[in-house]
Amino acid sequence: QVQLLESGGGSVQAGGSLRLSCAASGRIRRLSMGWFRQAPGKVREFVTAISRSGSDTYHADSVKGRFTISRDDAENMVYLQMNSLKPEDTAVYYCASALLLSSSNYYHRLTYEYWGQGTMVTVSS
Repeated sequence: QVQLLESGGGSVQAGGSLRLSCAASGRIRRLSMGWFRQAPGKVREFVTAISRSGSDTYHADSVKGRFTISRDDAENMVYLQMNSLKPEDTAVYYCASALLLSSSNYYHRLTYEYWGQGTMVTVSS
């Protein structure tokens, strides 16, 4: 079992940046990792994911060119660098891990077995 803990959320003005961190309780080198978000009153949606090797990344169209996912397997950490933030990026952001992630399932919530508790990001206009 993997426990995930997100941090780094907060309030920022539109156009600003935030870096979210996800700390895993165990080794993540055999896991693919992803970030999802859930805005108030909306369903949880895929944001970005990174393969076990780190060679493949996937992004939702809404964050392409603005958000970057990265991983540090030595530290069992995953990061989400968010630039050019918009008010519509306001949401609770969740880190998640997946054993079997592919180009056909990276966006689906059921692909991910373990989830963190989330960290709130608020972007004001």
